[in-house]
Amino acid sequence: MADKRIGLEEMTSYGSKEAVIQNMRDAGCSQDTIECCMASLDCGEKTELLKQLEKHREGLLRKVHEEEKRIDCLDYLVYQIRQCK
Repeated sequence: MADKRIGLEEMTSYGSKEAVIQNMRDAGCSQDTIECCMASLDCGEKTELLKQLEKHREGLLRKVHEEEKRIDCLDYLVYQIRQCK
């Protein structure tokens, strides 16, 4: 029976593992996350790879929302100060 593992070329349009790793660094992935993702990629575990990337994405989005709340608070403070005569 043929091996049904999915390789780098089938999972991404990247030509090298180094390019994938650099993309993950640029996305703010920790070294642990990168290692786990690369292990999944090496084993052809697409579902696990996507799960790990989605987890990182959710963390980034949570941070964005936290910062948006802080901006809203600051904007409200500025508004209140400007309203005072």
